Amino acid sequence: MSPEKTRQKTGKKRITAKKPKAASGETLVAPGEFERAGFAAAFVFSRTRLRPKIALVLGSGLGAFADEFIGAAKIPYAEIPYFPQSTAIGHAGQLVIGKVGEVSVAGMQGRVHLYEGYTAKEVVFPIRVFARMGVKAVILTNAAGGIKREFTQGKLVVIGDHVNLQGVNPLTGPNDERFGLRFHDMTNAYDRTFREIVASGANNLGITMYEGVYAALAGPSYETPAEIRYLRTIGADLVGMSTVPEVIAARHSGMRVLGISCVTNAAAGIRDQPLNHVEVLETAERVKEQFIRLLKTVIPRIAEAIA
Repeated sequence: MSPEKTRQKTGKKRITAKKPKAASGETLVAPGEFERAGFAAAFVFSRTRLRPKIALVLGSGLGAFADEFIGAAKIPYAEIPYFPQSTAIGHAGQLVIGKVGEVSVAGMQGRVHLYEGYTAKEVVFPIRVFARMGVKAVILTNAAGGIKREFTQGKLVVIGDHVNLQGVNPLTGPNDERFGLRFHDMTNAYDRTFREIVASGANNLGITMYEGVYAALAGPSYETPAEIRYLRTIGADLVGMSTVPEVIAARHSGMRVLGISCVTNAAAGIRDQPLNHVEVLETAERVKEQFIRLLKTVIPRIAEAIA
């Protein structure tokens, strides 16, 4: 659906999102990424009075958490100008703005991936929109394969670092310094304070929490056993097909990042059975309640940390 046709009702007012038009006799220059993100952010704000400082990207099978938001406004990606649309199974494809307790949050029920045919810049466009919305912290979740043998099905793992093996970087090309500096530090890409908050919260809830290194590959095929042996050798504990581009873009814009993986399957070669996406969704469903309890516990503390 084009932005010109996107409409919705807010009370008695009817809001229409339109792309800017050139005045008579003028040539309109196509808006850049910063302008497109700003236009999308303005549209999102037209649908809610909330101004969240925390955003979540909810991966495969984990989108149910956004159904718990209080007083939520739900906006299909197809209605948001320039927003990429999810095609992967287990990704509902809508942005939910609401509250967790007293904290205003924005939650993406599903993301887009390189394997869907999107470019790296398109994959991180929602993160750019969050930046224009004034979001200060992003919680990125995903379903991952467990490489480390202790990371069995259903375990929740805080991401402490990552290895980008996707072959692309969303910052490639001209840099817009309104988002951030061309060269930015990734030493502490995953916020140490946030990781400590999760560890403390999980302990209080009686949830066994782990920490590990996430390796991102392009997908959509699962890895071979030889590739998993290689990933283990270079220090990876988890493997998936998302998250890393979003982390890079978030840090580029100065947002603090928390990453949480749900181990939904053992990586190739760990067990003598084929991998399939149904198993991923079934495992995510099984740990849903534990996952939701954890996020409800840590979000208020993250809000305090960024205040």
